[in-house]
Amino acid sequence: MEVCTILYLLLNICIDLNHKPSKLFCFKLEILSVSGSKPIGKINVNDSATVKDVKLKIYKNLKKNLYPDRQSIKTELKGKSLKDEATLQSLNIVNGAKLYLQDLGPQVSWKNVFLAEYAGPLFVYLWAYQRPWLLYGEQTSTPGTVASIAAICWSVHYAKRVLETLFVHRFSHGTMPLRNLFKNCSYYWLFALYIAYHINHPLYTAPSNICVYVGLVGFTICELGNLSIHILLKNLRPPGTKVRRIPVPDSNPFSQLFNFVSCPNYTYEFGSWLFFTILTKCAPAGIFAVVGLYQMSVWALGKHRNYKKEFSDYPKGRKAILPFML
Repeated sequence: MEVCTILYLLLNICIDLNHKPSKLFCFKLEILSVSGSKPIGKINVNDSATVKDVKLKIYKNLKKNLYPDRQSIKTELKGKSLKDEATLQSLNIVNGAKLYLQDLGPQVSWKNVFLAEYAGPLFVYLWAYQRPWLLYGEQTSTPGTVASIAAICWSVHYAKRVLETLFVHRFSHGTMPLRNLFKNCSYYWLFALYIAYHINHPLYTAPSNICVYVGLVGFTICELGNLSIHILLKNLRPPGTKVRRIPVPDSNPFSQLFNFVSCPNYTYEFGSWLFFTILTKCAPAGIFAVVGLYQMSVWALGKHRNYKKEFSDYPKGRKAILPFML
C-alpha cells in the first residue's frame, strides 16, 4: 500500500513538472536614434513582445513626447520600418540587440484626414454655387438647371464619402504625418473651387439634354457601385483586425467588377467623374477626372502587386483598375 502511495505521489509530481508554464525570457534592447546613431536608452521586454510593445516601452520609459503612432522602429539604420504586429522572435531580434528609432513627426488619424479632405469640397462647392460677390461680383441671376443638378451630384458624392468615413471604412494604418494633411486638402479643396467656379459662372453654357441624361445616369450607377464595393471591403475585414483576404464578388451585381479588376472602387470613382464631366461639359471637371485616374492607377497597381505577392491563388485574369487594359 505504501509503495502504491509513493508511486502515485511521484506520478503527480511528474505531471506537475510537465505542465509547468514555460518561462518568459527578458530581453534588454538598446534604442538608438536614426540621427547619427545616438543612444537613447535601453528597455526590457519579454521574448514574445511585438514591435508595438517596444514602441509602448519607449513611450513610457524613454520618450514621453513620442507616442507609438509617431515612432518608426528599424533593425538597421537605413532599413524598412517594422510592422507593429511583428514579434521579436519572428524578426530574429535577440537579447542585447540594437533598434533604431525614427520620429515621424506629429500625426493625424486617417479618419480625420478623410473628413477634412471630403468635407472641404462639399462646403467650397456649395459656397460657389451661391455666386458670391467675391468670385463673380454683384449678381442677380441664379445658377441654371444643369448647374443645380451638378451641385446635387457633387453634394451627394462628398456627403457619401463623409458618411463612409464615419461608418464604413476600416483603416489598416492608424495615422499619417500632419504635414501631408495640408497637401491632401489643397488638392481636393482647390479642385472643388476650380470646377465650381466654371460650372456656376453666369456665362456657363449648359450641354445638350442627351449629355445631361447620360451623365446623370452614369454618375448615379458609378456612385452606387463605389458604395457597394466599399461595403464589401468592410465586410471582408473583421473589426479591429488587419486580416487580408482575396476580395470576390457577392450577390450585389455591382461587385461583379471584381471579376475584372482588383480595385473596382477606383474604377467606379473614375467613372463618376467621367460622367460628371459629360453631364456638365466642363473642362476642369475632365482634368480632375484624368488627374484622379492617374493617382488611383498608382494606388491600384500597388495593391494589385501586393495581392499577387500575398496570395498564390489570386485570380490571374484581373487587371488593376481598368478592365482588360490596366
